[in-house]
Amino acid sequence: MKSDRLLSILLLLQTRGRVPARELAERLDVTPRTVYRDVESLSAAGVPVYAERGRHGGIALLPGFRTDVTGLTTDEARALFVLAAQGAHTALGLDDALGSALRKVMAALPAPHRPAAELTGRRILVDPDRWRSGPRPAVDLDDLHTAVFTDLRLRIRYRHGGETRLRTYTVDPYGLVAKAGTWYLVADRRARPQLFRADRVASATLTDAPVRRRPGVELADVWQQLRQQVEDRPDGIRVTARIRRERLDMAVRILGGALTGPPRTGDPDGDATGDGDWAVLDLTFPVARAVRQLLQFGDSLEVLGPPEARRVMADAAAAVTAVYATDPRPA
Repeated sequence: MKSDRLLSILLLLQTRGRVPARELAERLDVTPRTVYRDVESLSAAGVPVYAERGRHGGIALLPGFRTDVTGLTTDEARALFVLAAQGAHTALGLDDALGSALRKVMAALPAPHRPAAELTGRRILVDPDRWRSGPRPAVDLDDLHTAVFTDLRLRIRYRHGGETRLRTYTVDPYGLVAKAGTWYLVADRRARPQLFRADRVASATLTDAPVRRRPGVELADVWQQLRQQVEDRPDGIRVTARIRRERLDMAVRILGGALTGPPRTGDPDGDATGDGDWAVLDLTFPVARAVRQLLQFGDSLEVLGPPEARRVMADAAAAVTAVYATDPRPA
């Protein structure tokens, strides 16, 4: 554990320059006193590290000192090579860079770890898209990617969901987030956090004004706040339905975002159905009309309640029946 901690301190100092001891302690989940003891150990091992006290002090390496670190463990090496399958690099134009970086890491790995790392890249695949999610609109992340690294304010023309007209906003970017295959720009607008779907950004223009982020706030902090707001939104309409067991796996894949709990083998009151051919689903939809998507399961699914949801399904089924009740019109 101590050797891993010393290596982590060395990497942080090499990357960040001067770092306060308290920050190192928080990152490594130890006390500042332990950090200072670790600094003494690094110094005794010949690493030119020193500590400065005072308001602007911290721990740092002598200027120009660099080290090639190859002390990765087997699991650490395998974890790096899972990155090759995550797909986000394609949207950022970093596929070639990722491949080159992984080849360099492979060359630097201790020989015993190389087979496990290489095998991980071929055996683990991470696909961020949901089942049957359909084709996604093309997303040009070049301007957004540039914006989050230049620390300049950004002017975007943006289309909100359900609207056709474009709105113009000036925002202060924190970064980009890929969530379930969808890219989002995380930014402050008028000093308040907001999410912007990248595929709804019609244009993005860098301004000459420096970005105005809230002091001490990082991308992860803003994303957590926005994610919590989305997840804590009041539920729309709660629906209970039963589905034939042979269609259950497919329903879970397709309706995963609407499910509020695991499928169960009882009725809404928790009593056994007495029929092993059915499972009960608890679902939430933003509006009653959205329940119509359950028609895709035909007579393999029945909405049990509330009455409003059953009426939506009955009206939709009647409308479909009316369409097919007569011969089709000539093309």
